[in-house]
Formats: sequence, structure tokens, C-alpha cells
Amino acid sequence: MTFYIRTPYDKSLGRHRMHPFFKGQWPFADSNIFFPVDVKAEDDGFVITASLPGLKPEDINIQIINKNVSLQGEYKKEFEESAKYILQERPGGKFHRTITLSDTLDAAKADAYMENGVLFLRIPKAEESKPKSIKVTVKQ
Repeated sequence: MTFYIRTPYDKSLGRHRMHPFFKGQWPFADSNIFFPVDVKAEDDGFVITASLPGLKPEDINIQIINKNVSLQGEYKKEFEESAKYILQERPGGKFHRTITLSDTLDAAKADAYMENGVLFLRIPKAEESKPKSIKVTVKQ
């Protein structure tokens, strides 16, 4: 199973930018490293898991703003310049991915840890986005 792929856009990006009808930012222009992510909704928050093998916790930066979760970091490319590689598939370079969720998040109560190359991030919903029960009374 391959965890990382290079997007098909990174080699053809220059051609599309030269096209007269191309306007705006090409997708994945910031990063050509893709990493799989699972997002699980719970009653009081969300759990995000991301496969990031080979990285240490200090190599990953997480930012939470309102409904957006941004995961970013960098794979240090370690290779010998004088070597003649037959195959080079390990990723190298910076990566960035933003996930937009359905509810406003409470960044102050978020918790993250890594285990065996998998990032686990639990983010609770902000109080204002949790459902509220209102008791109905009889007016006298």
C-alpha cells in the first residue's frame, strides 16, 4: 500500500499556467505531497487521523481557526547527490492540507498525539455550535 503519491499536476503545472484560458491558482500548487486523512464526526467534536510516517511530532504544525484545520510540515529529503538512483519514491518537501468542518471548533481544548506514524487529533466543537435543549413551559 502506498501512503504518498505525487499529484499529476506537478509535472503539467507549467503548461496549464501558459494556457490562455487558465485563470487563478492551480490545485495542489503549494504541495505535491498527498497524505491520507480520516475525519470522524462525534456528538461533541471531531477526530482526525492522518498517516504521516517518518515524521516526528515537532515536524508537524497544526492550526485551528473557526471551522478550518490546517496540517502542515516538511519531509526532509535525504539522498546522496553522487548516487545513481534507480527508483526514488519517498516524498520530500513541504506539505499543506486544510480541512473545513461543519461546526466551529474549540482550538483551546484540542488534543493531538502521534503513534506509529499516525497523527491523532481530537477537536471539540465550540460551545456555541453544540445543540441546546430548551425547556418549554406553560404560560399562566
